[in-house]
Amino acid sequence: MRTVVFDLDGTLADTSGDLIAAANYCFCDMGFGDVLDVQADAGVALRGGRRMLTEGLTRMGRFDEATVDRFYPVLLEAYRANIAEHTFFFPGALEAVDALRAQGYGVGICTNKPEALAEQLMQALGAREAFGALVGADTLPVRKPDPEPLRETARRLGGDPAQTILIGDSDTDRNTAKAAGVPSVLVTFGPSGEDMAALEPEALLEDYAVLPMVVEALIGRNS
Repeated sequence: MRTVVFDLDGTLADTSGDLIAAANYCFCDMGFGDVLDVQADAGVALRGGRRMLTEGLTRMGRFDEATVDRFYPVLLEAYRANIAEHTFFFPGALEAVDALRAQGYGVGICTNKPEALAEQLMQALGAREAFGALVGADTLPVRKPDPEPLRETARRLGGDPAQTILIGDSDTDRNTAKAAGVPSVLVTFGPSGEDMAALEPEALLEDYAVLPMVVEALIGRNS
């Protein structure tokens, strides 16, 4: 089976609103109030919890690695408690997933979000059953950009890791696919979309409606 593997945050769904709310919960607990802005800091949010804490503390002139370590579990718990309040799938994402499945592709998720949180989010959004496998940041001893999580996702789908393609939104995804020796498609509608062309992926995606055609062309070329 040929497989298509998606990143989650910033690729399938815009999760930045709930991530920033969790980070600001921590900053309020520190006495700083809301440090991160939902619009301006969406790109920071999609880099993960530690990145948000580091960015906020640095702005306040209070960065300290021990503080990041102490509040990271607090952030995760705050996020877990309100994981799908503001999160939404990008237009056409699930329709593209359905179309790929109908064409016989195995479809999965490979994310640097902790596996339990990724599972919880997909269940909360009612879309977990659309994906045949989900590999998170802590599923294996390594995480993206190491290629093994991508390969493991393909294997769990019953596919050949050499016959897969990664859909993502960052240099991490580009480097993961490159390390695995497979194509990557980077979306341009996320917070960092304007930076994707410079990463020179095999394709850029502006609209999920054309993804099945892009996938067919790239995996056919890679066969």
